[in-house]
Formats: sequence, C-alpha cells, structure tokens
Amino acid sequence: QALSEMEGMGGGGGNLQEMRVRPLTKRRVDMHGFCNPSGFQRSPYLSARGNFANMSHGSTEEGYKAYHADKYDEDKNPNGIINFGTSENKLCFDLMSKRLTQADMDLIEPSLLQYPDWKGHLFLREEVARFLTYYCKAPAPLKAENVIVLNGCGSLFSALATVLCDPGEAVLIATPCYGGITNSIFLYGNVKLVYVCLDSKITGTNTRPFQLTVEKLEKALQDAQAEGVTVRALILLNPQNPLGDIYSLSELRDYLEFAKRHELHVIVDEIYMLSVFDESATFHSVLSMDRLPDPQRTHVMWGITKDFAVSGIRFGTLYTENQDVANAVASLCYFHGVCGPVQHKVAQLLKDRDWINQVYLRANHARLKAAHTYVTDELKTLGVPFLNRNAGFFVWIDFRKYLKTGTFEEELLLWKRFLDNKVLLSCGKAFECSEPGWFRIIFADKTHRLQLGMQRIRKVLEEREQEILAEEKEQPCQSDQDGKADSTDEVIFVSRHQEPTCANSSNLGDLIGLLQQQMRSSDWLQKNTAEQFA
Repeated sequence: QALSEMEGMGGGGGNLQEMRVRPLTKRRVDMHGFCNPSGFQRSPYLSARGNFANMSHGSTEEGYKAYHADKYDEDKNPNGIINFGTSENKLCFDLMSKRLTQADMDLIEPSLLQYPDWKGHLFLREEVARFLTYYCKAPAPLKAENVIVLNGCGSLFSALATVLCDPGEAVLIATPCYGGITNSIFLYGNVKLVYVCLDSKITGTNTRPFQLTVEKLEKALQDAQAEGVTVRALILLNPQNPLGDIYSLSELRDYLEFAKRHELHVIVDEIYMLSVFDESATFHSVLSMDRLPDPQRTHVMWGITKDFAVSGIRFGTLYTENQDVANAVASLCYFHGVCGPVQHKVAQLLKDRDWINQVYLRANHARLKAAHTYVTDELKTLGVPFLNRNAGFFVWIDFRKYLKTGTFEEELLLWKRFLDNKVLLSCGKAFECSEPGWFRIIFADKTHRLQLGMQRIRKVLEEREQEILAEEKEQPCQSDQDGKADSTDEVIFVSRHQEPTCANSSNLGDLIGLLQQQMRSSDWLQKNTAEQFA
C-alpha cells in the first residue's frame, strides 16, 4: 500500500500479493486496477517500488499495447484497432500543422538553447498570464510571477503532490475520475488518493447523475480521518473527465469553502476549459472569481494538450499566488522542463488571439459538436443510456444492461470483447467508478473512424443482447434485467449543463431515445417480427 511497507521487503520486489492495497472504506487508491497480481512475474532487477510501477504500467497499458501493435489505417491496416480510449483531439491537425509551421514559429537564439529559469522563460510566463487573464475572465490581470511551466499536467500533479503532502498522506478526489492522476501522484510521491465515490442515482439532493456535493466531500474526509489518514488537498477536474460535467460558480465556491474550513489545498485542473463546444454550456474558471475563499491554497492547472489538439507537445502551466508553493514546484522543474524552442512556439501560439478566436476555436467547436452529435445519435439508435454533456472529447456511457451479473469482472470481459472486435474503449474501473458497466468513448475523431468504430461497437452489443435474451429464456425466473432498466432510466440522455427546471424537462430527442430504449429492452420486437406480421 505505501512504499514504506514495500521497502521492508528488500530489493527484488518482495511478494506482490502482500503489496495489495487495503481499501479505506473502498475509497483509497487501488493501484492494481484490473490486473491480476498473482499472474505478475516480479523482476529481480527492480526494487519493490520498481516492481510496483512495472505492474501498474502493465495493467493500465494492456489495451494500448494491443492498439500500438495493430493500429487501424484506412489504407494499410483497415482491420486494425480503432482507438476510442485515448483522450486526444484528432480533428484539428490541419489547423495546427499550418499554424505551427508559419514563419514566426521558427526562431533559434542563444537563450533558447541554454538553461532557462526553471519556472519557464519570462516571455512565456508573461504570455501565459495574459492568455489566462483573457480566457479565464479574471477580474484583474494575472501575474507572470505566479506562473510555472512544466512538461504537461501529469508532471504538475506529481510535483504538487510531492510539495503539498508527505509520504503516506492523501488527496481527496471524486470518482469516476481520470485514472492517470493515480500514477502521477502515487508512484512518484507515495501520496494516496481518498475517493469520494459518486453514483448515477438521482435523489432529492442529487439533481444529476454522479453529482459532487459538499456532503459527500465531508463524509469521505471524515472516513479518512477516522482511519488515521491525513488528507492535505482536494483535486477538482473542471470540465470533469470522464463525465463532461462543468461546475457552476456556486458549486465551485461551495467546494472551495469546504476546503478552506478544513485547511485543504485545492488543485483545480481546467485542461478542457476551451473544449466546451456548445453555446448552451458555460465554463467558469476558478480564476474568474472576484474573491477566492483561500487564495494561498488554490492552485490552477491548464495546458495546450487538449484545447489545442497537440497531445504530443508536452506543456502544462500552474497558476498559484502562493510563492512558497511556486518555489517548491520550481525546484522540481529541472526534471520536468520544456525545451526552449517549444517555449517560443507556445508563446507565439498563445499570443495570436485573432487566429485562436476567429479560426481555431470556431472550427474546433463546430467539429467537436458534429462528432459528438454523430456518436450520441448512434447511441440513441441503439437505446444505450449516456450522459449528454457538451465539454471535453468523451461520452460517459451506461452499458450496465449488457452485464448479466453486474460485476467488474464482467465489465472487463465486455471491454476485452470490444478489443477483440478491434475497438479500444475505456471501462469504468479505469476511472475508479463504483458502478460496474460504465464506459468512456472518445468522439473527437474523423468521421470514417467514428463510423467504423460505432459499427464494431454495435456488433458487440447486439451479440451480447442476444446472448442475454437466450440466457433469460433458459432461466426466466433468474432474470434481473427489469431492475437494471429501472436504475438506468434515471440517466438516459441526461439534460445538458443547465439545472433541470422540472422533472419532465426533456426534449423531443430524449423522449424518442427513451422510447427506443424501452422497445429494445422489452420483448415486443422479438414477438412482432416482419415475418409474423406478413
């Protein structure tokens, strides 16, 4: 569980079975995900920590190793794997390649080939401050002295966890959440995650599925403290990955006030802030607030990876008013620096406000919206429930009706079945979802890949549906599908970011989708075939 426990096993990695994480009321980090420790061969060349990192890499990378060995290519490998699992924007290569190869991007001067200020070149930090002031709608100009530049937000998570927490201490985070954070903060700094487990049920206090509330934060913190775990920080993802939720200003203030009461740092990851692609949804940055409840403990992250569709360029930035935190993180920038020529290119990109607003964002948002519409229309045709959000590159899908027993083992089998049919998705367990059967699909891809990938998904689901129907006919008394349908009805085609004004505030498309789902989940279609009508 903690690296201190592993160290007692000595070099060579010890017994991996003994390294299993003992859950903190099912909230503390479980690094094993869906790998089987008993089948893992420890290496005599690695320390216990090295073996643990190796095992974690093996479990999370299984699908991506298969994908890289058998990538889909329209001409060279049309039967290869289509990747709907990696959160990348593949819609804007034409725009970005043209902009990044313009003349102003090419500059080589001595300062760019020498060691910089480890916080980042001043010209870049000044440009980042101006950029965030404008796009985050900050009430006053942000300051370059509060900006730090690293090679990606993963490095920022690692650095912040290291300087804010001691080994064995913990950070609160709501789940389901982006699974890469686990590696970022645990493998480097031996900092644990305490999960605030959210569920899909809509109740009196939950007006939307997987809603984060202060009450849930308080409960998770109390449970952790009762088990002797020291919690130092809260991580907020806004827009949220994988849900696509955008927090309202009132919600953000409530979360920050909660953190202030308990003297917790708040790390706010806003890496998808410019990837809100529908006018009906409004993003509010923490930096837009007139007054932060605890500015010395509020730290905001952003990067170009998602919003500018350049995941291959490792660039992330931290904004914090706390100079102690800034200096401590800067001391780790030696390991996570951005090379000089790239810093110049990023500065040139961020300062080109006219191109960003008039060309890039308009085209990017239109393409994201079209791709999202295509995938969600396909899901509606299939009668598959999903969260209907308008931020990020992903749709959070409810495949629970395709699980007979409703276990994570069955979820993994379904995930592998998709992979066997040459489409890579991300299953809910990878995001520490508490309910088996949820999957994330990435839609920010070209039309021909979306069409073929959705055909492969449809094939798997229709086969699975027929299998479940056949099993129910053999064991009609043991069917529990009706109960599952009741629970998923609450989340079918959930409304967008606005709070619902009444219980019946769904649009025509949602109602049609609900009818399609109900027809497909009943036996009416089976009993009333075209042949029987004839």
